[in-house]
Amino acid sequence: MTSSLTVIGLGYVGLPLSLEACKGGLEVVGLDTDQSVVSGLADGVSHIDDIDSTDLAKMLESGFLATTDPACIHDSDVVVICVPTPLDEDETPDLGAVKAATMTVSEHLQSGSLVVLESTTYPGTTEDTVRPLLEEGSGLTAGVDFSLAYSPERIDPGNPEWGLRNTPKIVGGLTADCTERAVQFYEKIVDTVVPTVGLREAEFAKLLENTYRHINIALINEMAVFCHELGIDLWASVDAAETKPFGFQAFRPGPGIGGHCIPIDPNYLSWVAKRVGYRLRFVELAQEVSERMPAYVARRTQDALNRLKKPMNGSHIVLAGVTYKANVSDQRETPAKPLVAHLRRMGADVSFIDSHVDSFVVAGSEVPRILDIGEAARSADVVVLLQAHDEFLDSSGLGEADCILDTSGKFTGDNVDRL
Repeated sequence: MTSSLTVIGLGYVGLPLSLEACKGGLEVVGLDTDQSVVSGLADGVSHIDDIDSTDLAKMLESGFLATTDPACIHDSDVVVICVPTPLDEDETPDLGAVKAATMTVSEHLQSGSLVVLESTTYPGTTEDTVRPLLEEGSGLTAGVDFSLAYSPERIDPGNPEWGLRNTPKIVGGLTADCTERAVQFYEKIVDTVVPTVGLREAEFAKLLENTYRHINIALINEMAVFCHELGIDLWASVDAAETKPFGFQAFRPGPGIGGHCIPIDPNYLSWVAKRVGYRLRFVELAQEVSERMPAYVARRTQDALNRLKKPMNGSHIVLAGVTYKANVSDQRETPAKPLVAHLRRMGADVSFIDSHVDSFVVAGSEVPRILDIGEAARSADVVVLLQAHDEFLDSSGLGEADCILDTSGKFTGDNVDRL
């Protein structure tokens, strides 16, 4: 029997989910509050790196519908909420989008439906926030009249090897029956489903994954600063350590952390820990290390100029790759923004080159864009390679710059200073 699905939130999580659901033979409706997103999708234009026009065309051929009308929920067997969960100005979790989406679901929820939250959040959100809103708005009881589950998204934008279908999917339900219902749903669209014992365990698994990465990235960034002072090639040491077949996973340094997950998720964990009177010292220290990396990159840029007997004030610094990771257009939490702010305060003239980004604005001021890689190399006093997009590595000419500060470990030569 064909299942009907409504995906709420057509961003980097919701749209890939919709694609795989269409491939799995489900009737899929995508619900979003942004009319421009909905109109673009209806016209066959994708706003997500991992979904191209061919993918979208196939979705539309299969019957996929993008809409701003929540009435579609009424006819859905399954509703999956994939809305953003940022931090607010005082670094506390902002569940505004989750609450709004949940209340919309509650107004149209039918008995027998399955509701799944995929938005990253702190343990307890699904049961303590989503559940009562659904029950109050619908008059139905979770675990009795409808099923409720949590399944953390594991989307890695731009990853050519691991996508939604072949990445194991964790699910945890309010009850054992809710878990089983969620497992049966996700088995239609992913290769491997991993049931866990409940909602909070599934919620915590996501935070645990990203906190692990956050702490290890901070550790290797701390080592980068330390090794530079001692004249040690950290990149070579990491390559050597990586040959051990057990007990070591390689992480490499960078200009800071970006994207939605790693800069945000550990803060959710710290916030909920403080609510019960506990401090996660490792998490707080990792955040401190990560936040100071852009300033360190600015200082290393100044050191490079000093060796060239040039002042920072008035020098032309070109940032190569201003997204948060290589080969994507996503600028969320990119460390390039605080780096630009530091360089500007030090008097530098900053430009950028990045084929994935048309416009780059920092503190309300547009950063000048260079389109030609050769021009970027010729005009820069220092090129700071932040993200190793393929365009910079394929004999692009970027390596001909007089001075390169490489935060990616991809370039070598007398004109290259690695982080």
